[in-house]
Amino acid sequence: MRIPALPRPRSLAGQLFAMQAVLIAVLVAGYALFTYVSDRNQAEEAAGRQATAVARSVADSPSVRAAIRTAKPTAELQPYALRVMKDTEVDFVTIMNPEGIRWTHPDKTQIGQRFRGNTAKALKGDTFTETYTGTLGASVRAVTPIEDDGTIIGLVSAGIKVESISKRVQDQVTALFAVAVGALALGAIGTYVINASLRRHTHGMNAAELSHMHDYHQAALHAVREGLLMLDGQYKVALINDGGRELLGVSGEVVGMSVAELGLPAPLTGALLSSEPRVDEVYLTADRVLVVNTSPVSGGERRGTVVTLRDVTELQSVMGELDSERGFTQALRSQAHEAANRLHTVVSLIELGRAEEAVDFATAELELAQALTDQVVAAVSEPVLAALLLGKTAQANERGVELVVSQESTLDDGLLPESLPARDLVTILGNLIDNAVDAAQGSTRAQVTVTAATEGAELLLRVADTGAGVDPAHASLVFERGFSTKPAGPGGRGLGLALVRQAVQRHEGTLSVAEAAGGGAEFLVRLPLPTTTASGAAASGTTGSVSGSGGKG
Repeated sequence: MRIPALPRPRSLAGQLFAMQAVLIAVLVAGYALFTYVSDRNQAEEAAGRQATAVARSVADSPSVRAAIRTAKPTAELQPYALRVMKDTEVDFVTIMNPEGIRWTHPDKTQIGQRFRGNTAKALKGDTFTETYTGTLGASVRAVTPIEDDGTIIGLVSAGIKVESISKRVQDQVTALFAVAVGALALGAIGTYVINASLRRHTHGMNAAELSHMHDYHQAALHAVREGLLMLDGQYKVALINDGGRELLGVSGEVVGMSVAELGLPAPLTGALLSSEPRVDEVYLTADRVLVVNTSPVSGGERRGTVVTLRDVTELQSVMGELDSERGFTQALRSQAHEAANRLHTVVSLIELGRAEEAVDFATAELELAQALTDQVVAAVSEPVLAALLLGKTAQANERGVELVVSQESTLDDGLLPESLPARDLVTILGNLIDNAVDAAQGSTRAQVTVTAATEGAELLLRVADTGAGVDPAHASLVFERGFSTKPAGPGGRGLGLALVRQAVQRHEGTLSVAEAAGGGAEFLVRLPLPTTTASGAAASGTTGSVSGSGGKG
């Protein structure tokens, strides 16, 4: 047996339309009921005033008093009462004697009969009104005495039937309902138009579906590790998820703040404020490398910007290490090729019967390689930096550049604190050497000089090259991401020195560039060391001197 499908919940727009239509109908019906009751009360009060005025007019008429004194008052009073009824639009005018016997009545058969109603107050000289059911039905009537020289000689009662009053009110209510129906129709049309627009904006979804979408939206925002930032048309933060807060390093309530007030680096702020879309652009914050994508939100006019942020700090570090490994691999391949050439030379010398020359040749090559290793390790016995310098030396030689570790370098193993990780040192020194090798390559005396030493409470890293140097006009720009005086390659340029500055700032150090003593550029990094480490270095005499201040890009 197939179970019938449940009806789909009405859309939010449909629910609002139904609710507004019912609300308008209830308001109109309530107002109509209130008006009916109010108008009926007012109509009864108006009928009482009208009946009182007619009754007093009749009682004050001299012709009525004169007719009462005649032998047959009905003969003159009945036509008079009928004329008054017609002229004043009342339903009856009854003139009677003080005992309540009628002299006039709209129904002639009732003349001579006793008046049905209260007359006690009138007999005391008062005029009063009441609602009473008499021979003509329920009516609002007024009863007043007819006096002659202070003596009550008769009574007059004038009244309007309740049925006539109700008919008047019904006519007014009918007109009111006609207006109310028109108002309801106009309200329904307006509500339909508004809700048709709302249906387009909500894509026909009902309240439950919108609520579920909002729940999923919030869950997704908090679940994704990537940063999401939404800006309105005035470049103010409209939404930011947890990942965005973490990657941008912002805290507290930032929704409603301008991007310029977030304290982000100037290049990143400029990218977020740009009206043009950005695709996979790399920017640096204090301690992260971010890939930024921006996409304007438009619908006939600019409504805002959607920004996505990806953290590639670890990826950039791994890529740096991979580049180093590739360099080492190329150096090893080259050295293997050179070793093969030397081995062939040794074998050839032996085959020629010159064994002694073969031994001398092989011994000289070994001594040269060992001398280079001994020079580096003697100057910098810290294993990570020593390995880096040996690898960079081989890479530089492959590119025709001589890398020299200066005699001022004195950095023993165990001096570097745990707060200064080897990865950051590799980032700083490795990128500075790569930049210097690029600058020195092709120069007349292609040489790069590296100094690594401690001075007081600071670690000094100095890299000087024999290249063209740094234009003083660019001294403040060389550390910005994207700046380079060389053509951009497939992967882009200008990130290495920016990463160096980021690492230096993370450890509260200084980075500068200046002209080297022999021409070219000289970069100088100063990193603070803990007091205990610095004291130990001073006690062991491992202090080097550094000339010049500044660095290069």
